[in-house]
Amino acid sequence: MNPLRKLLNQTAIYGLSSIVGRTLNYLLVPLHTYIFSGHRADYGVISELYAYVAFLIVFLTFGMETAFFRFLHEKEDKDQVFRNSFLTLIGLNGLFLLIVLFFNQNIANALLYPEHNEYIILLAVIVAIDAVSSLPLAKLRAEEKAAKFAVIQFTSIGVNILLNLILLLGFVDPARPEEGILFILISNLVSTLVKPVMLYKDFLLLQWHIDWELGQEMLKFSIPLVIAGFAGIINETLDRSVLKYITHSNGQSLDYSLAQVGIYSACYKLAMLVSILLQAYRYAAEPFFFAQAKTGDKNKVYVKVMNYFVGAVCVVFLGVSLNLDIFRYFIDKNYWEGLRVVPILLLANVFLGIYINQSIWYKLTGQTRFGAYIAIGGATLTIVVNFMFIPTYGYMACAWATLLVYAAQMVASYLLGQKYYPIKYNLRKFFVFLGSSLLLFQIARWVDVQSFAGKLVFNNFLIVIFVGIFWFVESPGKKKPQAVR
Repeated sequence: MNPLRKLLNQTAIYGLSSIVGRTLNYLLVPLHTYIFSGHRADYGVISELYAYVAFLIVFLTFGMETAFFRFLHEKEDKDQVFRNSFLTLIGLNGLFLLIVLFFNQNIANALLYPEHNEYIILLAVIVAIDAVSSLPLAKLRAEEKAAKFAVIQFTSIGVNILLNLILLLGFVDPARPEEGILFILISNLVSTLVKPVMLYKDFLLLQWHIDWELGQEMLKFSIPLVIAGFAGIINETLDRSVLKYITHSNGQSLDYSLAQVGIYSACYKLAMLVSILLQAYRYAAEPFFFAQAKTGDKNKVYVKVMNYFVGAVCVVFLGVSLNLDIFRYFIDKNYWEGLRVVPILLLANVFLGIYINQSIWYKLTGQTRFGAYIAIGGATLTIVVNFMFIPTYGYMACAWATLLVYAAQMVASYLLGQKYYPIKYNLRKFFVFLGSSLLLFQIARWVDVQSFAGKLVFNNFLIVIFVGIFWFVESPGKKKPQAVR
């Protein structure tokens, strides 16, 4: 099968589970913002807690998914590669749970939730189960069992949505909206348990034998990825916590600070549509790129993939940003004041996607330390910009910091990649696609169409124009002329 078609097929299947699944989960946003409509601080609590989940999942998966894919193609004993990866995660997450069980009240105090240490315990169990389950799921991806992968993901998501609907709509006391936080965590816990239950064979048949020499190789490979991932997640989620602490330390009440976090997080969800595409793409792309590394025309494939990828994320950027009058109804109107961050965050996620696509160079060469360097630089920039500008600009500073950092990481990765693993990406096409999408976005802002229907038609016509530009520049159906003999 043509390698590009194979990647497209795999992305379509993983995308079905990821995009449809995340879209279904996305439908929980209007439910949650409705439940917490008059209590934006409580939605801020949920948003902050799940920001910490992002931090923890990076640490507790410990780069073992990528290490598993890397060594699977290099070692003859495939089963041992899986065992090493799986047992590493089981041990790490077991230790993590013990620490949380002993110190959950101290952690709750530090997060300014002294009366709710149960949040900390539930969150820790959720993350640990999810992290441990990631390896059997990665094994399904390596075996190209995308359909089974999709079924498991759909089932877990379906259980989560069903329990959210039942518990939030049927049992939340309007006088005690904070109960909703607990119900959301309980729903997530039960849905997360679905994964190990459906993957029970990998747990029951696991042999408790570690190859220590292989383990050292895998850890040497994965530790820089953990640092890079941890630093990278700072760019994605630290702003929620920093926003709370800085506004609160500047004299605002804790409720006000959490409400600002809630508003920003609700609007951030609208920008996550690019991230949904990224997740679906990453599930298929990582094993695909490692498999292509042994082929002779790998660089041509990487360049072609990048061209299509940039075009796709630009379409999503325009699709959401030019239709905010529709997408804003996915969140409660009490959160609409933060909608101006959405185009900024969408563009930031475009840059993030390009960076992720480029990052294959240091994974293929085993020079994962460069990923750590780039991420640490980005994390430093995130912290500096947020601390400097949040006191003046609030959550707008968070959005602009995200854009600045992802753009810087994209450029840094490209320059380093050209030095250590040159891939001749077509920069002309990149600037045409990105530049034309930004120009069309600006045209939509310049042209003041009064009627809702007229604005909808005009803005979506601009999206059609971009698709036409992409088709003309990329010419996917154009055949090269045959040489004259």
